[in-house]
Amino acid sequence: MTTTVAAPATTAPVAKAKAGRRWTQHGMLFIAPFLVVYVAFLVWPLLLGLRMSLSSVNIAGSNDGFVGFANYAEAFGDPRMWRSLWNTVLFTVLSTVPLVILGLVFALLVHNLRFMRWLWRLSFFAPFLLPSAVVSVLWLQMIYQPGFGLLNGVLGTDTLWLGDPNTAMWSVVMTTVWWTVGFNFLLYLAALQSIPEQLYEAASIDGASAWNKLRSITLPMLRRTTGLVVVLQLLASLKVFDQIYLMTGGGPENSTRPIIEYAYDIGFTGYRVGYASAVSYILFVLIVAVSLVQLWLLRKREESLR
Repeated sequence: MTTTVAAPATTAPVAKAKAGRRWTQHGMLFIAPFLVVYVAFLVWPLLLGLRMSLSSVNIAGSNDGFVGFANYAEAFGDPRMWRSLWNTVLFTVLSTVPLVILGLVFALLVHNLRFMRWLWRLSFFAPFLLPSAVVSVLWLQMIYQPGFGLLNGVLGTDTLWLGDPNTAMWSVVMTTVWWTVGFNFLLYLAALQSIPEQLYEAASIDGASAWNKLRSITLPMLRRTTGLVVVLQLLASLKVFDQIYLMTGGGPENSTRPIIEYAYDIGFTGYRVGYASAVSYILFVLIVAVSLVQLWLLRKREESLR
């Protein structure tokens, strides 16, 4: 007669722990290439830029040493920095609202079409695929040209749309809306297609009108997508540079110069890389603050709906 000896009770947990370590090691091997790229092109430049913002280094490579927060103190007392920061905030406000609303409106129109839907999708999204240089030249030469531009031809005027401080920012915003609304349109369209059709069928049986369906079904179901669109649009608008630099160069009278262009001018024209880094980190803190506030508002809204 043989007897069976039971395995120690700790064998199973130990085996699971060893298996978990093996999976962790394998996972680290898979993500190691990404971590190398992430550290080399994001973490290290971030730390290097912070170090430069605390020094007086210039573009020629000379460095007078550590200056602490002197660059930040100078930036907060610099009226040109505040003017460029105000231009950035103004552009963000003026562009975000129409980009969110028009993206939703265009998505609703295309979603409810029953013919040639592919053509409308292409028409709204195609401008987003164009490079910023192409968009800038197109609007400069074809739309805003004082002599024979399309806008002046339609309105019967000879306005310097990009040469007047009162209209330059609005002109850049108009170009940006035409160029980038396709991205928000695509996000909204994908969200609309994921709404169950049974909800609309049940509402139709109850006699709900199209407006009631939009207000009670569509918009509530798009709440998370709207939050995502707003966050992405705010971040993109706060980092505006390309189209303004190409269309106005920050003018006229610095009325359109964003803070990134100001940092660019200070660093590459004024050769003060340390001061330009400090200005860049002020924008970085602003972007982080806006992101945190948006995430907090979205979380509070979701908690209130539970």
